[in-house]
Amino acid sequence: MTYTPVPLPQHLPERLTITLWDFTWYTRTGPGEPFEDLDRAFAEAIDRGYNTIRICAMPFLVFGSGLSGEMEFGPLGGEYAQGTRWYDVRHRTKLDPRAHLVLLLRAAQRHGVVVILSSWEYQQSSAFAGDRRWFDALMAVAPEDRPVRLADALADCCELAEAEGLADVIAFVELHNEVQGGYLTQGLPGQESAVVELRDRLERGLTRFHERRPETPVTVNYARVPLEAFRGIPGNIDVGIFHPYVYGVLDEIVEGYGLRSTDDGFDEERARTDLMRPGAPTFDQWRPPTGEEWRQQATIVGKPEIYVHDWCDAESWDRLLYERYGEHRIAMRRTLETWMGAAADFCAGRGIPLVFGEGWIGYTPLQGNFEEGPVGADFCRYAMHLSAQVGAWGTIVCSNAAPHHPMWGDAALQRECNEVFAGKSFAR
Repeated sequence: MTYTPVPLPQHLPERLTITLWDFTWYTRTGPGEPFEDLDRAFAEAIDRGYNTIRICAMPFLVFGSGLSGEMEFGPLGGEYAQGTRWYDVRHRTKLDPRAHLVLLLRAAQRHGVVVILSSWEYQQSSAFAGDRRWFDALMAVAPEDRPVRLADALADCCELAEAEGLADVIAFVELHNEVQGGYLTQGLPGQESAVVELRDRLERGLTRFHERRPETPVTVNYARVPLEAFRGIPGNIDVGIFHPYVYGVLDEIVEGYGLRSTDDGFDEERARTDLMRPGAPTFDQWRPPTGEEWRQQATIVGKPEIYVHDWCDAESWDRLLYERYGEHRIAMRRTLETWMGAAADFCAGRGIPLVFGEGWIGYTPLQGNFEEGPVGADFCRYAMHLSAQVGAWGTIVCSNAAPHHPMWGDAALQRECNEVFAGKSFAR
């Protein structure tokens, strides 16, 4: 039987200009941190041309973990991960997750911003908790049941929003962020793409959500654009959302130094010579404090990548990318064009709207400036132009264009890019 997608609510914006607040909106609420004042964060977002935020709504924590009341959030311990983008949490804070979610939705409503509800919980959210109870609760769910449990938790989120008079704030729901990269894949045979092998699990979760919230659009989202495995995308999604990280020149560092390999595959000697600051500890020495080691298991970002991001010399990192970019420039643009075109065609075939929820170049150290600099900024402009050209409903300036990244300071670039996508002006 052919699935009929849930139509988008009529009150939603014609185009979504998205800023990625992920899990940081609740992990960084301490003094001087970007989400200490939610109203200020929303006002700054609107000033930069955004009308949508995309968040980890911590649904399993609030509605599925059995935990309740005030909880502590904070860094991974000591200086570990303090030079790593998204992980540089400065303070330990306490808040009630359920109450804080309501506060966020109310603030969004006040400012006329809509929210994409998602979960990063099977990737890293629980690594920032004061203790491991949240992580243990997540892992206690059988892998086959995890999408259904997330569906129930997110349906509960929607019911909470409805009870508080905030249902109109929700743009749509994602069962989880980047489903093929994290603990949702545990127990799969591993004989072909995780996108394909996840399909049955995800379809069951989507079916459960549809049963409970038949008028709320729901989907799952994918890292990159899985051209080789489109057949694995569930047949019952209501929105197509993808993350076109092209990497290209960035792969010369990520793959060349083994940043995402096993510990044994990391080329520490070469990294220390080419990329690291003087005085960096050895790789074996760099870890969370005693008693906090579980946090390394609770995040999918591996030890080599955190180690290099924490201790790299940002100028050396960026210089290597600039030196090598010329050989990758055309291929990176062609990859983006191919992925965006294919994603648009896929969504047209399904009769669903297209959203690009993250992108464009890739994961760089906190102080790295390549994506914010002249090359990266030009790539952002081009990506926003392409997003409009292929008819996307929603897109982002880039993943780093959010209050917890240095790029937030470049308000002019963000306004320019959002105007390009909104159709008020056009890039080349």
